[in-house]
Amino acid sequence: MKPIKLLPWIISIASAWSIGYAYNVYHGGIVGWLRKTYYNKAAIAASLESAPKRLIIVGGSGAHYTVNSEYLEEQLGFPVVNLALDGKLGLDVIFPTVLEHIRSGDIVLVIPEYLMLMDKDGLGEISVHFSLAINNPSLVDLPPKKFFEDTWILGITGLKSLVKSGVDLATLGEFNEYYSDPLTSRGDPTKTWQRSGDWWKLPIRRPISEHSIKRITEFKENVEGKGAHLVLSLPVIYGSNDEKTINNIVKTGAQLEKIAPLIYNPETLNVWRDSNLFADTHYHLQPEGRIKRSQEIITQLTPILEEIEQ
Repeated sequence: MKPIKLLPWIISIASAWSIGYAYNVYHGGIVGWLRKTYYNKAAIAASLESAPKRLIIVGGSGAHYTVNSEYLEEQLGFPVVNLALDGKLGLDVIFPTVLEHIRSGDIVLVIPEYLMLMDKDGLGEISVHFSLAINNPSLVDLPPKKFFEDTWILGITGLKSLVKSGVDLATLGEFNEYYSDPLTSRGDPTKTWQRSGDWWKLPIRRPISEHSIKRITEFKENVEGKGAHLVLSLPVIYGSNDEKTINNIVKTGAQLEKIAPLIYNPETLNVWRDSNLFADTHYHLQPEGRIKRSQEIITQLTPILEEIEQ
């Protein structure tokens, strides 16, 4: 086929891909909403840069949807910023993304989800998509072929997604997706998603991976290089109490404690048994659960803050 006959096809494919990319990155796709959420959280952090000390929450949605930053700030007496994003980004993208917003004197509290801790390469299913969306593709180190494949997928929009966005806009007057809701003045979500299916207790199949140990250790060095302090926390989950799960949590905690101060409830290992405190996933909490979680953080964090002051 002559090149001139291929031109209309090339133009059509390029146009369709560009429309899909614009939708996914700037409008109705989860990457687009996550991008906006990140920029909004970054602006909140920037507005509090003059504070001599801040508590910076870092993690995935299991941190974003589990704390009440305004309550933490009221009790601690200094600013709190919820910079948590989404676990599907992976530690290798989350850490460098938030690092530029950390300042001297900050207390950086990392609350990683177990899927992130168990991951063997530090990347998630939307790592490439997010790095492109915030114009920082250097965040992800992938073979060129894999990077191209993920980039190509970012320009493909499913019919189901388009229809849902259209229905939401027509019936609700707004889009209704994860991260599409406004944030509080401290970066917390203003919407609580609810679960429609039955609950089951989450098992933890493996302990923390060697890659995650290395990556968190590097992040600690980066944080301390900025004159800030790193604190780690086990995530709160609606989880199983089987022997394998408990052993893997204990092993994970033992490794994390070697890197930085670790906060958790030693009696429960942050495995909660009341499903009524959880929202739509085993990590996301109802508003009353967020207050309870924040109260535990204050109790566990206070001795570490006193030690830092000394």
